[in-house]
Amino acid sequence: MILRLAIAVTLGLARMAQAEVAVTMAYLHVEQPLPPTLSNLDPLPGDLGLAGVRTGIADNATTGRFLGQTYALIDGHVAEGEDPLAAAKILLQDTKFLILNAAPEIILQIADLPEARDALLFNISSGNVALRDDACRANLLHALPSVAMRTDALAQVLVQKRWTDLAMIVGGHPQDEAYAAAMRASLVKFGLKPGPEKQWLFDADMRRNAAQEVPLFTQELGDYDALIVADELHDFGRYVLYNTWAARPVVGSEGLSAVTWDRVIEQWGAAQLQSRFEEESLRPMASEDYAGWAAARTVGEAVTRANTGVVGAVRAYILSDDFELAGFKGRPLTYRTWNGQLRQPIAIVHPRALVEQAPLEGFLHRVNELDTLGLDQPESKCEAFQ
Repeated sequence: MILRLAIAVTLGLARMAQAEVAVTMAYLHVEQPLPPTLSNLDPLPGDLGLAGVRTGIADNATTGRFLGQTYALIDGHVAEGEDPLAAAKILLQDTKFLILNAAPEIILQIADLPEARDALLFNISSGNVALRDDACRANLLHALPSVAMRTDALAQVLVQKRWTDLAMIVGGHPQDEAYAAAMRASLVKFGLKPGPEKQWLFDADMRRNAAQEVPLFTQELGDYDALIVADELHDFGRYVLYNTWAARPVVGSEGLSAVTWDRVIEQWGAAQLQSRFEEESLRPMASEDYAGWAAARTVGEAVTRANTGVVGAVRAYILSDDFELAGFKGRPLTYRTWNGQLRQPIAIVHPRALVEQAPLEGFLHRVNELDTLGLDQPESKCEAFQ
């Protein structure tokens, strides 16, 4: 097992000896094999997620240096074929705050380690609904929204725009199937009826054939108000836009999309976060970066407010009514006490602008309107937080 560890200590190292509270966090990236796609126009950054964690640590340090608090980050990377559990055990020897960028099954295996029993883990990479439902863990919080939160947000837009006659194209990867399943559930949840579907089975080069193949492929779907595309790997969806038989809006993984974060978000002070991130990382902030930033800032905010770096006390404060995170989304972010999910608005965007932010006006909830997105407490099978 080969594990590359890089230690990055934030501002204030010279004051470490005098610090009242010294917090070390670890980030673990477990590489996941990705299937081949039709286009390589959007390569994944090598520091996806990690760059957001670094920005969050730097933000923690900015506040912490005035309060006698210091923050350090240990960066761990596990290549394909290496043992992620061994790497996690090494990191957990140094800190009980662990931010995970890994597949959902690996996240659960790490959460179940004896060494992680008294740790606090953050998921910044998986929108898997089961992690927030019957597979939840008491030591695991979710800074990234679930896929159900994203599809619920999009369903609210469909209701608002009265796009009720819907069709869907579903890709062949597990992530696409998961998105499609969440989308069907969201449509039913908000009183819409799922329409005809087709599975995308092409493996030809659509860069040359899209104008001929896509119209014929979509003709069988008939007429509809909007076409939902379930393409979470961003493989084929780009070729569906403007090539459909019926000239209708495309929504979902492409076109009008519900996302955690996007470079087009500039309101509520977000432009400042975007600028800081781009200055440090030389690229726009992506959803996983935002989740990494939110995880790091969650710990920093709790440490600051509770004035402690003890993991149990930090977790208790995060899940208390007193915790709020200013997340540059127009309202305070809090954690659901029944499954550890970070409540947050979901942006509805196209590649050039922010269109809406869910929850939309008129979608009410008896406790918190953000709980109209994703698993509400009565729907959740999570028992670990009880």
